[in-house]
Amino acid sequence: MAIRRKRIRRLVEQLLDENEIDRPPVPVEHIAKSCGLLVRRRSNNASDISGFLFRQGPEVIIGVNSAHAGVRQRFTIAHELAHFLLHAAGSDDIHVDRRFGVKFRDDLSSRGIDTDEREANHFAAELLMPQRFIERDLGNAGEMDLVDDKFLRNLARCYDVSTQAMLFRLANLGFVSL
Repeated sequence: MAIRRKRIRRLVEQLLDENEIDRPPVPVEHIAKSCGLLVRRRSNNASDISGFLFRQGPEVIIGVNSAHAGVRQRFTIAHELAHFLLHAAGSDDIHVDRRFGVKFRDDLSSRGIDTDEREANHFAAELLMPQRFIERDLGNAGEMDLVDDKFLRNLARCYDVSTQAMLFRLANLGFVSL
């Protein structure tokens, strides 16, 4: 099944406009809170789980593994926010206790198999590295070499994302070839 790219872009643009965000880095935790979600960080060095979405009635919590790098935590918050906004409560595969739906960010999401996980990853990239911000910043950069490691690292630092995430985003937007 194809992911809903246009819907995701419109939703991201709406969130940016509602929160009056016009430059990077996008305050993803602020956006999650503006949507009524609580963000909780806990360290779990023994786990490869980055985060989860926990729904109990009106309360929704994004859990984030604080043992991970800050850029990974930001991506995790955006990814879990996507599950909240795009994927209906109760559609999760895992249920614990009194039917609390839990959606984990884990190995499955990085393999690109599950449509919900692909949409959540796409949403996270759109939110953390909005196309209009990238186009503006690249247009203002003048002469540049997008495969220059220093330029790429600086751009990623500006957006508070990993260099790898920035490289994939630039490729998905057609600025570089991988």
